[in-house]
Amino acid sequence: MGLGFRRLSTALMLAVMFAPSARAQDTQDNKVILPPIDVSSSRLGGGIAGSSTSVITAEDIARSPGESLQDVIGREAGIQTWSTFTGVNGAGTTVDMRGFGAAAGSNALVLVNGRRLNDIDMANVNFAAIPRNSIERIEITRGNSGAVLYGDNVVGGVINIITKTAVALPPSARIEGAFGSFRRAEGNASASGSSGPWSASLYGNALSSDGYRVNNATRQHNGVADFRYTMPEGSAYLNFTANDQRLGLPGARRVDAVTGLNQLESDRRGATTPFDYANTQGSSVTAGVTRNLWAGTELIVDGGVRFRNDKAAAFLGGFDNFLTTGLTTGSFTPRITSEHTLFGMPSRAIAGVDFYDSVYQQDRGLHQGDPPIHSYRLRQRTLAGYGQDTIALLPTTDLAFGGRVQQHRIIASDVFDPTAPTAPFAFELGGLPLDRTETHQAWHVGLEHRFNGMIAIFGRVAQSFRTPNVDERVGMAPFGTPTNFDLRTQTSRDIEGGVRVTYGKLSTQWSAYDMRLKDELHFSPVTFTNTNLDPTRRYGSELSAKYQLSDNTRLTGGASYTRAVFREGVSAGNDVPLVSRWTGNIGGSWDIWQKYLTFDGTVRYVGPRRMDNDQANRQPMIPAHTVVDVRLGGVVDRFTWSVSVQNLFNALYFDYAVASAFTLGTYNAYPLPGRTYMVKAGATF
Repeated sequence: MGLGFRRLSTALMLAVMFAPSARAQDTQDNKVILPPIDVSSSRLGGGIAGSSTSVITAEDIARSPGESLQDVIGREAGIQTWSTFTGVNGAGTTVDMRGFGAAAGSNALVLVNGRRLNDIDMANVNFAAIPRNSIERIEITRGNSGAVLYGDNVVGGVINIITKTAVALPPSARIEGAFGSFRRAEGNASASGSSGPWSASLYGNALSSDGYRVNNATRQHNGVADFRYTMPEGSAYLNFTANDQRLGLPGARRVDAVTGLNQLESDRRGATTPFDYANTQGSSVTAGVTRNLWAGTELIVDGGVRFRNDKAAAFLGGFDNFLTTGLTTGSFTPRITSEHTLFGMPSRAIAGVDFYDSVYQQDRGLHQGDPPIHSYRLRQRTLAGYGQDTIALLPTTDLAFGGRVQQHRIIASDVFDPTAPTAPFAFELGGLPLDRTETHQAWHVGLEHRFNGMIAIFGRVAQSFRTPNVDERVGMAPFGTPTNFDLRTQTSRDIEGGVRVTYGKLSTQWSAYDMRLKDELHFSPVTFTNTNLDPTRRYGSELSAKYQLSDNTRLTGGASYTRAVFREGVSAGNDVPLVSRWTGNIGGSWDIWQKYLTFDGTVRYVGPRRMDNDQANRQPMIPAHTVVDVRLGGVVDRFTWSVSVQNLFNALYFDYAVASAFTLGTYNAYPLPGRTYMVKAGATF
């Protein structure tokens, strides 16, 4: 449940004059070839002109020595991670794009096949619910350019996970087993195939681990099924997912400057909350059709429904809490793409409508079986029209521009039972109802120019927005004050520029950006209130590089400088907590003996960062850390094997802590594991 545990409207007209990026060109013939976009998978296609982008392939994922998707994604420039549950299989690990700290999960949008995974509460996207062997690639677009295509939450960037299909593939099946530290056991299975126009693929996995700390067990089960009918004139597809996750929540380790207590040293693996837990079950179904209307123009009509049910319990010595949450989200997202000529220039456009309807119900009581003290009921509907166009102004120059108008309505209420059992001194009061409709805009203008086959420059300006989520609205009132659900919408305006260089076996990308935010949403873990911050700013620079040293050796690397600062108010000039200024990584892949024996290794550096709740920048910082992960593996005929070690040099570190608001040197930290190992073996049939 992540941070969430802590705390049709009027129709819109849309224009048909917009599109994603066009890159490929034939400079010899002076022609421009706009690349096709698999719209059933991704609206981003080859990326948005003017934006900083990267792609993680299925092979990158398979050969990564990291144990979770967040480990793989966290190696990309401009992305940081932090964890509150010791990160078993990535459970409770937050992905932060461009420095949003505690609110990172609400400022980066995660998609699967172009469909939103972010819910309207503050629960982090459950990356662990996506079987790794089902992923074809991961597209990353940094910054807020994706807000035109996807709307809310696109402030730091977009992570779009594209899953595999079995279209035109022969039947095959694969099984894999793994075991590792802390009694970790994992099984993966998949099957796929096609016959004529029909195809199907199935993926499933199960994981069990006792975890690094007391009350840190993780149990995870996931399943994905995809069915498709594909013909030259169009296709139809149906997708099902289901997941079940059960987590023990060990709480923090205390460092107290007054008493001298230091549980990071005396009892690093102990639990402050030995009975707390969070259980989540989810499922979804998505269906869609595509149809080629005429040459170069395709219509896509799809929709789906997603369900999530949570139970969580906290036992805090009288201030106990038991929560049950139900969330249902329906969506309908038709769109059209068109390749055409505009004023004699090749152009590719996409335009569409997004409709989302989310119903959220949460009961908060003292203990399981007690009548709820609060029964929160919220319904959020969004209706948006958007369009984006990419025009090849010259064979060497692409211009992308687009806009989005989104209407957002929320209805919220609190059914309060003053007779229900409550914690001592809680001073509970009922919340104030809210019924509000707002309209927001996002836009993007980007330009990319290729001087030759080696050097290209790109730049963009864009505006995005983020509406308050349910947990921010519900959790904003201190004890004894009625919740009024009322917060302002956060806005961000970006400017970015960069260069891409390909020279022989070397490819690099560098960019610099400046983000100006108003009404940034922030949660205080001391007062359990949410508020709109004074204006904030994020700026920085990101560099990534790949070098093919030889036919069997590849080097990768990246470095990022990220600043997140308050622009106004009492904290003006101070760093926003939980954001490291400097991060970097170096990786290497070596095929020692063809594919029979391979080596992969990564070195990740994360600089010091301010603790959560330390806007005054007066508490000690979370120390910097460097972690080395390595993997040996191979493929022999149809069989695969690997042995990996995470945190090879047994660094004892933590990347998340909450500072005391009153006592210097006092804080709660969430320690991460030292050295761990994993052994895998699998077979394909």
